[in-house]
Amino acid sequence: MARHPLPQTPAPPPDDARCPCLSGETYGSCCGRYHAGLRPRADGTTPGPFAPTAEALMRSRYSAFAVGDAAYLLATWHTSNRPRSLDLDDNLEWRRLDVLRTEDGGPFDATGVVEFVAHHRSRTDPAERGRLHEVSRFVREGDRWFYADGVVG
Repeated sequence: MARHPLPQTPAPPPDDARCPCLSGETYGSCCGRYHAGLRPRADGTTPGPFAPTAEALMRSRYSAFAVGDAAYLLATWHTSNRPRSLDLDDNLEWRRLDVLRTEDGGPFDATGVVEFVAHHRSRTDPAERGRLHEVSRFVREGDRWFYADGVVG
């Protein structure tokens, strides 16, 4: 298995801030704990916790886009098609996540599908808005879920 160096992670939002995935929880009790769980320790291990479902992983990946955590995105991308690097667009401000449906992806499933719409706008021109509609596939290996691929529609 090829190892890819992970990019520098920006400072995360405060734990008591609203989670970008709009779950209604704070960042620290929602996606932030998964982001922190994949930051390597001095010995190279990752302590967890890991997202327990495909939807939780998808929400945490959306939040990683929102906070600029490319390292988390790469670490949760399945090795079969993980890019070597990831350049996030600093001009995009991710504003809202709508989960449309989930299929499988539970704690005892091997695969899962999550359909969602992610809304964004330009930081330099707030009138410029867009949305990403995707059906994402996830696979579970051991106790961890990974993003496999997605179809943008």
